[in-house]
Amino acid sequence: MVTTTIIFSLIVLIFSVILHEVSHGAMADYLGDPTAKYAGRFSLNPLRHLDPFGSVILPILLLIFTRGQGPILGWAKPLPVNPYNFKDQKWGNLKVALAGPGSNLTIALFFGLLIRFFSLPWQFSYLLSIIVILNLMLGFFNLMLIFPLDGSYILFTFLPERTWRIRQIFQQYGFLILILFLFLIFPLLEYLIFFVFRLIVGKPF
Repeated sequence: MVTTTIIFSLIVLIFSVILHEVSHGAMADYLGDPTAKYAGRFSLNPLRHLDPFGSVILPILLLIFTRGQGPILGWAKPLPVNPYNFKDQKWGNLKVALAGPGSNLTIALFFGLLIRFFSLPWQFSYLLSIIVILNLMLGFFNLMLIFPLDGSYILFTFLPERTWRIRQIFQQYGFLILILFLFLIFPLLEYLIFFVFRLIVGKPF
């Protein structure tokens, strides 16, 4: 059962991060930037999106070291986006940044409500709960105000141009801050994730 859960979790994670990135590209295309489409990234084919470290190595390491009980995170290769093509120059970056986490939270809500309102076999409900938790994790994690996560681009939208130095610091030390976050602050995010999970599903697993 543990092995099956791990394999299923990896599959869910991979396709969730792919849908996350495709959602970014779809919003960019809607706003007038077809860069991702021309790059062939409007596809659910994992080979077009997988990042060797973020999509494979990191999730496997997290699964091994936490024995499937800790955070499972990852990312795909970012979609190419040219914000100068956006019809909405003021809020375009914000809309594209929100599209990725928004897709994950929508997936979590959909499958969570299936568990809540339908009488499903326990094993099936358990697998669906993995989809909900992983997508909540991806959604809330990417909303963190840490570069290169989507939350940093949301923050940049509201920062005035004169704060360019702050952006440089975020971009220069973002990965280090992200690593520290994973080890020091993530337990607080886990609490939020399971709180929202119980709100949606209505019961613990």
